[in-house]
Amino acid sequence: MENIEQLKKMIEESKKIVFFGGAGVSTESGIPDFRSTDGLYNQHDVRFEKYQPEYLLSHSCLIHEPKVYFEFHRQKMDTRNIEPNNAHKYLAKLEEQGKLIGVVTQNIDGLHQKAGSRRVYEIHGSALRNYCMNCGREYPLDYIFDSTEPIPTCDCGGTIRADITLYEESLPEDQVQGAIEAIASADMLIIGGTSLTVYPAASFINYFRGKYLVIINQSDLQVRQAENTLVIRERIGQVFTELAKLQGIEL
Repeated sequence: MENIEQLKKMIEESKKIVFFGGAGVSTESGIPDFRSTDGLYNQHDVRFEKYQPEYLLSHSCLIHEPKVYFEFHRQKMDTRNIEPNNAHKYLAKLEEQGKLIGVVTQNIDGLHQKAGSRRVYEIHGSALRNYCMNCGREYPLDYIFDSTEPIPTCDCGGTIRADITLYEESLPEDQVQGAIEAIASADMLIIGGTSLTVYPAASFINYFRGKYLVIINQSDLQVRQAENTLVIRERIGQVFTELAKLQGIEL
């Protein structure tokens, strides 16, 4: 594969690498992305076809049509049995080596942590955490998926929801601040598996002032490119698999 040697050299010369990723990081684990031909937004499910996909993942839907929202959540957001792929595993190894200082992810599946990454900034939250919207009580991972109630309800009467950032909601401040600080301090930024169309998350990369910018994505991205920019138009899992082999890293 072209450019793997160049990517290897960039990593060797860098000390503070940050990875910024989106849905494409998890597609090789079997989780559909959102906007591709086979993505979540293009899956024609008769139960939801009268709704816009963004609405089904919105605060408005949760509040005004909770039964619809939770039916969609249970059908499309269950990643409990999904395993990390080589992209997740490679990044965890890079952190273990002391090279990677943070993963900034737009995904809510928790696969980076499952692969072993510790410094993960979940700027869109996580489907693995649940809480009551009224009293704040936390509920286990399986609660919403295993509940027989159309609308999962807390003992206090409040609705139990996943700790994910829906459309119309603000991003979690602590995760945003951590992500921005990590990107701003990095000497290398790797962007992978994202269309960079979801804001404000996509704007975070503007804080990067380091030496090396690497873009690993199958489609073109409109990104301000620095002098030392490497673009690889391949699947990110495939790229990291080849890179690991070249570096002698077992995934």
